Amino acid sequence: MLQPCAMTEHASDKTALVLFSGGQDSATCLAWALARFAKVETIGFDYGQRHLIELACRERLLEGLRAISADWAAKLGDNHTLTIPTLAEISDTALTRDVAIAMGADGLPNTFVPGRNLIFLTFAAALAYRRGITDIVGGMCETDYSGYPDCRNDTIQALQNALTLGMARDVTLHTPLMWRDKAATWQLAKDLGGDALVDLIREDSHTCYLGTRGARHDWGYGCGECPACRLRAKGWREYAAGI
Repeated sequence: MLQPCAMTEHASDKTALVLFSGGQDSATCLAWALARFAKVETIGFDYGQRHLIELACRERLLEGLRAISADWAAKLGDNHTLTIPTLAEISDTALTRDVAIAMGADGLPNTFVPGRNLIFLTFAAALAYRRGITDIVGGMCETDYSGYPDCRNDTIQALQNALTLGMARDVTLHTPLMWRDKAATWQLAKDLGGDALVDLIREDSHTCYLGTRGARHDWGYGCGECPACRLRAKGWREYAAGI
C-alpha cells in the first residue's frame, strides 16, 4: 500500500468537500484534497447527463483510493449525490440531449451547459454550510478546456466572493487544475499517488461525453472522438512522452 506523495506543507486540520463526478479531473482533485485535508467528503450531481456512467465510476474510484493509501481511506468521509433534473430541462445541449456534438455560433461547443459549474458550486456550498465545511474543491481548468466561461479563474473568484457574502462566512474554492493542462494533470496524479493512482484513473474514471465504455485505449475508456476523449488522449500522449 503506497503512502500518498502529499505536499505536507499545505496539510490542514480542516474538512474539504470535493466536486466528484467520476472523471479524470475530479478524481485527481480528490487525491489532491486527500493529501491536504484531515477529512474529505465528496459530492456528485445527477442532472440528466448522457454520460451518467461517470457517477457509477465514483464508487470504484473511492474503493481504489482506499486501497492505495490507508491514510486516504481514513480521511474519506460521506459521498453525497444531489439530483437536479431542472438543469436538463433548461439546457438544450449535447450533454443532456441525444444530439451530435458540434460548435455553436457563439464559438462554444454545444456540450456547454450554461451555468453548470455555478450551480454545482452553489449547491456544494449550501451542503458544505450545513456540514460546517468552508473549503470546496473543483476541477475547473482554464488551461486545457473547451472555452466554457464557467471554468475561468475570474468566474471562480467572483463566485467565491459571492458565496462568502451570501453565506456570511469565508468560503474558499480550490481549483488545483486551473493552470494545469491535461498532461500536467496526469503528472499530478503520479506525484500524489504514484503509478497506482495513474492506473486507477485510467481504468476507472470516465470522461467521454457519450458515456461510452466499450473501447479501451491507452488513456482509458471512451469513444475516442468527442472533445473530452481527444483532450484526455492528447494529455496522456504528452505525459507518456515526458513533454
